[in-house]
Amino acid sequence: MKKVVLAFSGGLDTSYCAIYLSKELGYEVHTLTVNTGGFNNEEVKEIEKRALSLGVASHKTIDETKNYYEKVIKYLVFGNVLKNGTYPLSVSAERLSQALAAANYANQLKADAVAHGSTGAGNDQVRFDMVIQILAPGLEIITPIRDKKLSREAEIDYLKSKGVAFNFEKASYSINKGIWGTSVGGKETLRSLGMLPEEAWPTQVTKSGSEEVRLGFDKGELTSVNQNKFSHPTEAIQYLQAFAGPFGIGRDIHVGDTIIGIKGRVGFEAAAPVLIIKAHHALEKHVLTKWQMSWKDQLAQFYGNWLHEGQYLDPVMRDLEAFLSSSQQHVTGEVSITLHPYRFQINGIESKYDLMSAKFGKYGEMNLGWTGEDVKGFTKIFGNQASIYHQVSQEAEKS
Repeated sequence: MKKVVLAFSGGLDTSYCAIYLSKELGYEVHTLTVNTGGFNNEEVKEIEKRALSLGVASHKTIDETKNYYEKVIKYLVFGNVLKNGTYPLSVSAERLSQALAAANYANQLKADAVAHGSTGAGNDQVRFDMVIQILAPGLEIITPIRDKKLSREAEIDYLKSKGVAFNFEKASYSINKGIWGTSVGGKETLRSLGMLPEEAWPTQVTKSGSEEVRLGFDKGELTSVNQNKFSHPTEAIQYLQAFAGPFGIGRDIHVGDTIIGIKGRVGFEAAAPVLIIKAHHALEKHVLTKWQMSWKDQLAQFYGNWLHEGQYLDPVMRDLEAFLSSSQQHVTGEVSITLHPYRFQINGIESKYDLMSAKFGKYGEMNLGWTGEDVKGFTKIFGNQASIYHQVSQEAEKS
């Protein structure tokens, strides 16, 4: 009997795939759940229970949270990556981590195929397919939902005919939770106008007033929150999310271009990612030179876009990661932020690498590291070529 590894979330689509692959295609099904920080222990156990009840040959859960950070999230922070200036790539980055784990697990099992529950209308199908094709080129990729163009009702009817009695009642809003943010989809995101209502957001606003939070960075990585030090940045991220989420910070709707060429809207809440990126950026503005900042902005934008489109395995991504890592050598210090319901403000930074040093001069007040004559000479030379251009142009026009 041929083996297939099925990327399994426990939802309707992957439950359908588990039965269909076994009953209709005759595969020995091995389900795999990749946890990227979105499932707690109880949820992991429930997913395993569901998989085994569907008659799969085996089920495995892999916790990829720390690998996800080390391979992807870290560089999104180093690059201050916000897709279209808004979205911290919550789901797109997460899917790549899951696809990498699925391909590697299929190779370990010596499977004949890999299956996933993607539809034909989104980005995930491309991300999964591309990673599997590169890392497991000899394996067949099976996507029943996409290939059969199944409706939700057809999937439910099929499972009922096979004796599967799970409650697949569709929720008003689809939620996808991970350590780098939670996506929220609903009727409001299916059209170009409309904001998600308060009840749609997974984290409700329960904090009022204002509260300061201080984020500590070491070479670009978050290591402390309010003097609480953590052994790994993933722990700091989760702590900050629990602390800031009840303020309703990090909520927004992302409008973007999909890999397959259509536009889409998705809501998201990502208090920790947004605060970390904004704080990190504020710290960088103090400790990096203007050309470090300039090139980082350009390269990081490409990195985020290429990651979003599933091209994580392109070797240029390792080259860009090397640049981003090198830029972080002096990104160490603490950033003060004041949190309010639905908003926040950056108060400033403290760092031993702060280039805004009074011993060189005070902006708009006095110069200490140079003289007025130095500036006069510099200004003349700095504008020399433009001056020559205008003089030559004027003389040419007169002749």
